Amino acid sequence: MTAEIVAKQFLEAVRSKDLLWWLSGRSEHTLLSGPSMEPTIVNHDIVFSERLSRHLCKIQKGDIVIAKSPFDPNMNICKRVIGLEGDKVCTSVLSDLLKTHTYVPKGHVWLEGDNFRNSTDSRNYGPIPYALIRGRVCLKLWPPQSFGTLSESPTKAIIKSQSGSNSD
Repeated sequence: MTAEIVAKQFLEAVRSKDLLWWLSGRSEHTLLSGPSMEPTIVNHDIVFSERLSRHLCKIQKGDIVIAKSPFDPNMNICKRVIGLEGDKVCTSVLSDLLKTHTYVPKGHVWLEGDNFRNSTDSRNYGPIPYALIRGRVCLKLWPPQSFGTLSESPTKAIIKSQSGSNSD
């Protein structure tokens, strides 16, 4: 679906007051559980994600995404994009003395939780296919005092990947 077609459908939906219907297939709200994205997202927070950016403007490093679990296709995961195809990413955990790296293959992304010490993510299951991404998280909806856009990674883990660097 091209950007022009999406824009045309959007304008038609607004004109016909069917905006909520139009958005229904292109967005979702999700109740999240688990500690892997703390402190950005905590257990039982509700987030709003949109599905258009993965088709139109591409997911970017630093985005928080909802994706199908590579271990269980019936389960969704919420993680931050650390690396895109061609990026060199650190695969080590904090306690490793020797740092190891890998390159994200074509058509894949590297996902990690903000809670580096308590997250099952690409460090465990490797890069995941781009096709497993369901949407990009835009807003935290619940609890009300946390309503709004989401912040950068508290650990600045995003700096770890080196875009397009194919030399060691």
